[in-house]
Amino acid sequence: MEGSTFYHTTVLLKETVDGLDIKSDGVYVDATFGGGGHSREILSRLGENGRLIAFDQDADAWRNKPDDNRLIPVTENFRYLSKFLRLHGYKEVDGILADLGVSSFQFDTAERGFSIRFDGPLDMRMDKRAEQTAANVLKTYSEQQLHKLFEQYGEVRNSKQLAKHIVDKRATVVLNSIDALKGMLAPIMKGNPNRYLAQVFQALRIEVNDEMGALKDLLMQSAQCLKPGGRLSVITFHSLEDRLVKQYMKNGTWEEAEKDVFGRTLHKAPLRLINNKAVEPTEEEIKNNSRARSARLRIAEKIA
Repeated sequence: MEGSTFYHTTVLLKETVDGLDIKSDGVYVDATFGGGGHSREILSRLGENGRLIAFDQDADAWRNKPDDNRLIPVTENFRYLSKFLRLHGYKEVDGILADLGVSSFQFDTAERGFSIRFDGPLDMRMDKRAEQTAANVLKTYSEQQLHKLFEQYGEVRNSKQLAKHIVDKRATVVLNSIDALKGMLAPIMKGNPNRYLAQVFQALRIEVNDEMGALKDLLMQSAQCLKPGGRLSVITFHSLEDRLVKQYMKNGTWEEAEKDVFGRTLHKAPLRLINNKAVEPTEEEIKNNSRARSARLRIAEKIA
C-alpha cells in the first residue's frame, strides 16, 4: 500500500505534503519521521539541491531511514527544532510537517506499553532514554495531580474518582504491567471499557512524554524558523492537540486573543490559516486504515 512501511501506514500523505507547496531546491523539516512515509514523499518532490531535516526521538523509527544524502536525521524530540536547525546551518526553512499520531509500530509493539490490547510494562516512553514512565506516574503522583491529568488529557468522566481509587489501591497492588492496571481499574470503569481505558492510556502517554508542552514548543519555534511564505502542516489525532494547533495558527497564542475597543486583535499572529476547516481523511482512507479516522490536518503560512 502506498505510504506504508513495516512500521506505519502514513495518514493524509498527499494532502499534508501538498500543503507544504514544495520547492525543488527548498529546505524542509519532517518533525515526526516515524515510518518515513511523509519524508519519502517530500524527498520525491525535491531536486538534488533540496534538503530534508527529519526529527524522531524514537530509535526504532530510524530502521526506516532511506539511503538519501539529502536527508539529515536528528535523533531528538521536535521541541529542539530551532537548536538543531542552527546546528546544521539553517536559520530558516521553507516548510515544516508534523504528524502527531502514535505510530502503528509503537501501538503494535507490546513491550512499549502504548496499547490496551496487549499485556506489557507500563512504559509509554517515546524516547527510551527518558526516565519518566507510566508506572512512575501512577506510583508517585498525588491524587490531585492524577485527577488533573486524567481530566485534562484523557477527558475521563470520573477522573476524580479514578485518581482516588489509584491512590487508595496502589499500596497493595503491584502496578508493574498493563494487565495489573486494567484489573485495578475494572471496578470503577464507566461506559465502554475499551474507550475508558483508551482515555486513561492517552492521558498517561501525554503526561509521560510531555506531549502538550513539546507541541507548544514546536509551534512557537515553527513560526520563528519558517521563511516568509513558508508553510506549516500539522496532523492531530485528538481534540486537545487540534484545539492548540488551531488557536496558535489563528491567533499566535494559546490564550483567548486580546482585542482593543474596536474588536481588533492586539497580538499580531505570525501565521495565517490556509484552510479554515481542518482537512479530514476520505472514507476510502478510513476504510483502508481505521486509525486515520480521528486525523485532522491544519495548514498555515508564515506571514511576510
